[in-house]
Amino acid sequence: MAAQEKKEEGRQGVVVLGATGSIGVNTLSVIRLHPGRFQVIALSAHSQVARLYEQCLEFEPAYAVVADQEMAAKLQADLRRAGRRTEVLAGPEALDAVVEGEAVRTVVCGIVGAAGLLSAWAAVKAGKRVLFANKEPLVMSGHLLLAEAARSGAELLPLDSEHNAIFQCLPSSWSSLAGAGVRRILLTCSGGPFRNTPASEFAHVTPDQACAHPRWVMGRKISVDSATLMNKGLELIEACRLFQADPQQIEVVIHPQSVIHSLVEYVDGSVLAQLGNPDMRTPIAHALGFPVRIDAGVTSLDLPAIGRLEFEPPDEVRFPCLRLAREAAMAGGSAPTVLNAANEIAVAAFLGGEVAFSTIPEIIERVLSAIPVTAADSLEAIQAEDGRARHMAREWIAGRARQGVTAC
Repeated sequence: MAAQEKKEEGRQGVVVLGATGSIGVNTLSVIRLHPGRFQVIALSAHSQVARLYEQCLEFEPAYAVVADQEMAAKLQADLRRAGRRTEVLAGPEALDAVVEGEAVRTVVCGIVGAAGLLSAWAAVKAGKRVLFANKEPLVMSGHLLLAEAARSGAELLPLDSEHNAIFQCLPSSWSSLAGAGVRRILLTCSGGPFRNTPASEFAHVTPDQACAHPRWVMGRKISVDSATLMNKGLELIEACRLFQADPQQIEVVIHPQSVIHSLVEYVDGSVLAQLGNPDMRTPIAHALGFPVRIDAGVTSLDLPAIGRLEFEPPDEVRFPCLRLAREAAMAGGSAPTVLNAANEIAVAAFLGGEVAFSTIPEIIERVLSAIPVTAADSLEAIQAEDGRARHMAREWIAGRARQGVTAC
């Protein structure tokens, strides 16, 4: 990799992993408002090369990273014709290399799923400020990432609106929840598109229906996770990791308006909440500028226009994925890794028309029941359990297909 990156004086060098997804696009929207504060060092994308090309034209990063050499060669040629000097790289090793660059201060981790694990690890090992939007690395190996951050001096900041809200509601100098006087964390949940849908209709849900989130615009995988409430389950595990909390300290509450992003209750009875319009640019701007507050380009919250804020408990009978995630959090070890891997395979199968929406939690529960919990005390062990769970989930789905079980 050519050493063409150079940090400009007074500007924070930023790498955006998953630049063409919703998190990446929103991150660049905030950066666009502050040209004197941030310098884009590298952008990455998996397959949306046309969008990455447009981003490279605007932000002129030193590097762009794509999935394979063929895409890299085409993008490189297009950028050269446009008179841009961005160097295009390919593959996971290139992701590791760009996040480790000397000019890089902040790495935004927006790659969906377990695919973002290794690049997140590289950023933490390199001692960067790491902004986590993809929760899977923390779900799979959060205890190891925190230990590595303590060694390298890396700073881990949450971009998920809920975890960013919790972070904002905690004292600036907190080192433990008990020491900060925290009684519990209230993790809010929109309820997804099927909050009031009878479970009897779940077998006939289509991917487009599952991806039609009532409040947030997100990628298809995370949208399905929101529809099953697995997204909230993964966020529960992530909160346990980030804030060193017991699963019993975290309560999920349905809040359809998505205005209160999470709350922290203290032992004196005080409850602090972070409110804002449902716009990911707010937590992104908070984390990018931390500890300084910077403009996110978000409109002010109009409480009279909202009218009311509603709350209700989640239904873990209709949405068993939330129960499965809590059980995995309590089991610890490799259980969250197995949960996440089985879920990724199940969601992909649903989006591909191989299984019904109602079958997603069944796949996850079968895999969790079949694989014993191990210590998961190394990255290699975590990757092995991840691969084992994926294989088992695929085998079970294939077995259903051989038996002639259809998606609906």
